[in-house]
Amino acid sequence: MSVTSEKTGPVVWLTACVHGDEVVGMAIIHEVFKQIRSNLLCGSVYAFPLMNPIGLETTSRKITMSREDLNRSFPGKPSGTLGERIANRIFSTIISTSPDLVLDLHSDWKQSIPYTILDKRSSNMDKKIYDTARKFSKETGFVSLLENETLNDSLSHNLLENNIPALTLELGEPYVINEENVSLGLNAIWNILSSLKMISPLKERFVYPVSKKYKGKLFKYSDQPYSSKSGIIRFLAKAGDEINQGQPFAKVVNAFGKHQETVRAINDGIVLGHSDSSVVFPGMPIMAFGIS
Repeated sequence: MSVTSEKTGPVVWLTACVHGDEVVGMAIIHEVFKQIRSNLLCGSVYAFPLMNPIGLETTSRKITMSREDLNRSFPGKPSGTLGERIANRIFSTIISTSPDLVLDLHSDWKQSIPYTILDKRSSNMDKKIYDTARKFSKETGFVSLLENETLNDSLSHNLLENNIPALTLELGEPYVINEENVSLGLNAIWNILSSLKMISPLKERFVYPVSKKYKGKLFKYSDQPYSSKSGIIRFLAKAGDEINQGQPFAKVVNAFGKHQETVRAINDGIVLGHSDSSVVFPGMPIMAFGIS
């Protein structure tokens, strides 16, 4: 998908559904293009709304035919595996337009808030380009997180290594299109396009509500502590809650309701989301946090 203004300006790419079960990004891109055609003041907006059609058709994260994770196949190879060939087609097309920013739209746990992920910086990433991506992460209006591991084969990582600012947006639950998450994603993209002067200034910039203590902060991602017991999770905190070190956020009981364990936060931070399952075993994550 593409729309180009008569006036030159920034180039922005939107990508979605690299994981076939993460469908909300497609709907967000549909809404962007419904509105942008008559409102684009300058530049170009491009999109791949469905990067993994095979995974979508089978409601699978991976490319079902080859069992590959497409977002672990970049930059791809023209004569490689199925996943590498798809990745190469996507990557080379994006690169050819010399974009100023790429936003890769994903989904997270069912009960989660939207947030932005900035890749961990590698030695091959230009500092100026990386700092630009970091600046854009704040422009989304979402809670911003720094990736805690290096994902060498992801789309965003390889774009940054090729001097293209890129961010990952996690936009709530997978499998279904939740209209609230569509609205939040649309707000974040309007923030970005407005900051680039590609659309008219917004009357009010969207900002996901957090306390002054955390405004503008770049968090680190954590899914610890893990459970040390088997049982049924009773959640004591919800997505979006601010949490303090030592605060209980879940308890684990057995099938008869007998208490097995109380799980407490090991850092101050924000609850990003909690497990899709109420069954837990030792060593499994219960909640994800942005920690300060």
